[in-house]
Amino acid sequence: MNQTQDFTKGVIWKQLLFFFFPILIGSFFQQLYNTVDTIIVGQAVGTSALAAVGSTGNLTSLIVNFYVGLSTGASVVIAQYYGAQNNKKIHQAVHTSYSLAIVSGILMMLFGLFFSYQCLDAIGTPHDILNDATLYMQLYFLCMIPGAIYNIGAGILRAVGDSKRPLYYLIVCSIVNVVFDYIFVVIFHQGIAGAAIATVIAQFVCAILVTIQLMRTNEVYKLTLSKMKFHLPVLKKIIMIGAPAGIQSTMYSISNIVLQSHINAFGTQTIASWSVYVKIDALFWMMIAAIGAAITTFSGQNYGAHLHDRIKKGTRTALAMAFIMTISISTILCLTGSYITRLFSSDPHIIEECYSLMLFLMPFYFLYCCVEIFSGTMRGCGESIKPMILVCLGICVLRIAWLTFISPHYPTIKGVVVSYPVTWFTTSLLFIIYYKHFKKHHFDAN
Repeated sequence: MNQTQDFTKGVIWKQLLFFFFPILIGSFFQQLYNTVDTIIVGQAVGTSALAAVGSTGNLTSLIVNFYVGLSTGASVVIAQYYGAQNNKKIHQAVHTSYSLAIVSGILMMLFGLFFSYQCLDAIGTPHDILNDATLYMQLYFLCMIPGAIYNIGAGILRAVGDSKRPLYYLIVCSIVNVVFDYIFVVIFHQGIAGAAIATVIAQFVCAILVTIQLMRTNEVYKLTLSKMKFHLPVLKKIIMIGAPAGIQSTMYSISNIVLQSHINAFGTQTIASWSVYVKIDALFWMMIAAIGAAITTFSGQNYGAHLHDRIKKGTRTALAMAFIMTISISTILCLTGSYITRLFSSDPHIIEECYSLMLFLMPFYFLYCCVEIFSGTMRGCGESIKPMILVCLGICVLRIAWLTFISPHYPTIKGVVVSYPVTWFTTSLLFIIYYKHFKKHHFDAN
């Protein structure tokens, strides 16, 4: 059955919603990989193990976000070729993307295996959890190759408007992850090592499923392993879009690593509280990222078809959706946060501190909407460098400056994390200003 979707015609809000929900649900199941690890480790092993798993999050995200950016580059390029109905270029982009996934996956795996301890030590991970955190991170990095393959494969499917099959695969893999988490951690008492191994197995299942689908399809995006190679013009285009998108994603992680190093100074209990908050906070980021992915693919196909007015309408629609959903999820999480926190830990201190952070930060989520929607639109149109620069200035540089010069005068965890809404507001303002210029230059002049 053909699951692809042509975004160049039809009702815009319906298309975005139908594409958005499978990505959102898929992201939810993907997040279950680490969330289930956190819940089982926190309940079955203890607070120190919970902190050890949580302390690796920003470093693993730093690496993972870069290859997610590369997969975004592949997805945008294929979406543009799909909108332009250029079958030859689609074929070249699919095989180039898969080759890139394998090479980048190998490089990231080797980096994680050899430099996990040094990286965790550099950000001030407490020594009582450093060895456990290193073990978890090294085992986690064994899944870099299948992780890269899955992200590229899912990006190919989404580029042609199919967001459902990646969802199906993630549901299967999440079930695999939960089952092996229980087996390794609860039954065999393998601790955080068992949680990491369960995630590795689940990632391999994801990679195998998406690869089989691409090999068995009769559509223009069919994958033939014997034809895998780098087509240099296409590779250059993928990297020109994907590398800045990857760097943009790593900017968030870099600033979060600096923030994590400040949180680490408050001790193991606060690290554990922040780890739980980040898992709950991920619900918002999954939602906003899904809207961003939808408008990126929508813009890519319509840009390839030269339908510029439709891109502008789609951007306005996506922005309205983002604001409505963000306000809704912020309200729900603030009302139910104390109950959700108890899923991760029974420690009263962790529950209280985590819920306090939720009430402090979540009402400001709406400030971030413009960043995701406008950067997604620009990236779909092939403009990836300028959004990267804006994120670098507004998110990374400003947040690090805040943590370096302002936070020391307010030595509490809230004095540290208030840098989030400050940088969200500033970066959104930068994107609003630049998008007006971008729209005039790319759309109105044509």
